[in-house]
Amino acid sequence: MAKRIQSFSEITEHYDVVLCDVWGVLHNGVESFQEASRALASARRAGLTVVLITNSPRPYPGVKVQIRDLGVLDEAYDRIVTSGDVTRALIASGPDRIYFIGAEKDVALLEGLGVEAVSAGEAGIVVCAGLRNDESETAEDYRGELEVLSRRHLPFICANPDLVVERGHRLIPCAGALAKLYDDLGGSTLIAGKPHRPIYDKSLEEARDVRGAFDLSRVIAIGDGMPTDVRGAQAYGLDVLYVSGGIHAQEYVVDGQTDEAALRAFLEREQASAKWWMPRLQ
Repeated sequence: MAKRIQSFSEITEHYDVVLCDVWGVLHNGVESFQEASRALASARRAGLTVVLITNSPRPYPGVKVQIRDLGVLDEAYDRIVTSGDVTRALIASGPDRIYFIGAEKDVALLEGLGVEAVSAGEAGIVVCAGLRNDESETAEDYRGELEVLSRRHLPFICANPDLVVERGHRLIPCAGALAKLYDDLGGSTLIAGKPHRPIYDKSLEEARDVRGAFDLSRVIAIGDGMPTDVRGAQAYGLDVLYVSGGIHAQEYVVDGQTDEAALRAFLEREQASAKWWMPRLQ
């Protein structure tokens, strides 16, 4: 069972590098968690290198602006690596006529790659950054569209592997939910973000650029998402600090309090070997 800690500062002496999730750990899409920002800023002052690792489909400059506007402190991190950053390599290596699924704000994912957004019938590949309107739509609203695309055997690049994220006190579907449905329909999906290796390779490369060489045993990953943050870090061989107050809280939080027996059962059921846990990063 993961060990409960009260403050991130209790364990920073064991690590040189922090790979920290963003949505669900540093903010909820509406406001930032100030204690989390301060905890990372304090870790940096203690000599740790912090790389934010997020499944946002936006390239990192857009995420930097977004999180600053939400109140995340600039001094809380050294670098940002997004799923959008590593997904651009997948897009650039594929057919240049794409069928794009996503909101207008996510079109920056395609800029400078020499690709053209075309109709489904003309495309050689699908690129999905998210739902067109995640406030009112669900993955099921796309079933008919995805059935047509899968029958054409078009590869499906998913720029945000998250199934859901918190937005305030609600759970909002992400591109990962569409990728899962496409896979269920027999389609082929291509993903570079968490839990897949490319985003961890890139994040550790950024950390080395900041501080030089370090041992993987001195790296800790922080996150709230079991299928992405936790599984990805475990597969890479990293220690994990699980933030239990995120998207899975309904599994073990009763009347605002964590039922530790239920949390233990959840982690065992998910085969999660997190080393530490806390309700919110602080």
